[in-house]
Amino acid sequence: MNHDAICARLPHAGRMCLLERLESWDGDSITCVATSHRDADNPLRRGGRLHAVAGVEYAAQAMALHGNLLSATDTPPAMGYLASVRDLKLDLDDLGTVAEDLRVTARRLSGDASGFIYEFEIRAGTRALLSGRLAAKLLAAGDVA
Repeated sequence: MNHDAICARLPHAGRMCLLERLESWDGDSITCVATSHRDADNPLRRGGRLHAVAGVEYAAQAMALHGNLLSATDTPPAMGYLASVRDLKLDLDDLGTVAEDLRVTARRLSGDASGFIYEFEIRAGTRALLSGRLAAKLLAAGDVA
């Protein structure tokens, strides 16, 4: 799945859709590739830097894509919000300095119609750049304004 197909499945638009392609997925996990960390106009850059914590958004988008793929429907992407970040480990300061593509892997630990929890890791080549656990809360259709 390429960038455009991914963006059609996420509630993100334009440059805010950060994933370049889907590498693989199954009922428990997903792996995506991102190249947007190298873009000078990445919407998460501040002061010319892309702080490593921005990797959390890359992982959250992979999680959202996985949830959409699991739903196997043609309904619009579910809206939600990141409820918590746990056990975040950062092995660098600036993702924008990474020359290699980012490999974003997320594994579902639990989930239902109201939200989900994933563990994630972002790697560049053989180097682990950041990892942690994310919980997201999904909004009911009536909750979206």
